[in-house]
Amino acid sequence: MKESEEKARSLLTLKQVILQVWLCCASLWRFWVSHAVPLDCKDETGSLTHCTSISQEKLLDRVIQHAELIYRVSEESCTLFEEMFVPYPLHTLRNQAGNVCHSKPFPIPGSKSEIQQISDTWLLHSVLILVQSWMEPLLYLQTTLDRYDDAPDALLNKTKWVSDKLLSLEQGVVVLIRKMLNEGILTSSSAIEQTLAPYDGQSPEVLESVLRDYNLLTCFKKDAHKMETFLKLLKCRQSNKLSCLSH
Repeated sequence: MKESEEKARSLLTLKQVILQVWLCCASLWRFWVSHAVPLDCKDETGSLTHCTSISQEKLLDRVIQHAELIYRVSEESCTLFEEMFVPYPLHTLRNQAGNVCHSKPFPIPGSKSEIQQISDTWLLHSVLILVQSWMEPLLYLQTTLDRYDDAPDALLNKTKWVSDKLLSLEQGVVVLIRKMLNEGILTSSSAIEQTLAPYDGQSPEVLESVLRDYNLLTCFKKDAHKMETFLKLLKCRQSNKLSCLSH
């Protein structure tokens, strides 16, 4: 009897801890969103004109800020999903996600030596490839999370927020590339139209669906960190610093 009571108390304590984590994450998320600098480059006609009047340096700062926020929220979303839906023995799958991410075949520099050898423009091009490669998977993730009976609003809201911010990040990166190349025309879809295969959003069974969504969140967190790292390395290079190897 005592053992049953202790298990019940432990379960209640665990639920209370998870609830506190939700509330804390929600508060931090609202703070980050409220302090984010807008990065809406499109005008009423869909042309990327709003960001063209911003200096390259300031635009890069805004893009970096958005990438930082996206990465932080991706970390929160992944942790929240893991605590809610993934059985503990399967938590080790997070370390294997890099081997099955849909973005792995893309021409993105992986090693530190590769990253240091590519040009500034190719750094931005790599970020753009990653951003655009996640547009469709995140839309799929929003749809499938809506089917979860116990999915907290915090998780659903974060997924929607990240999708919206990716669109803004894409616009900012496109304008940055245009500024660096001194070109007047660059469509936001041109970077990867020959690179991406259509995303396979079939509906698997329950456990398979949970593991697939978990893998998506884990892979996105990894790629979001790459986006942030590449942009910060670019900022370091633009500042003419000699110690950019740590990025």
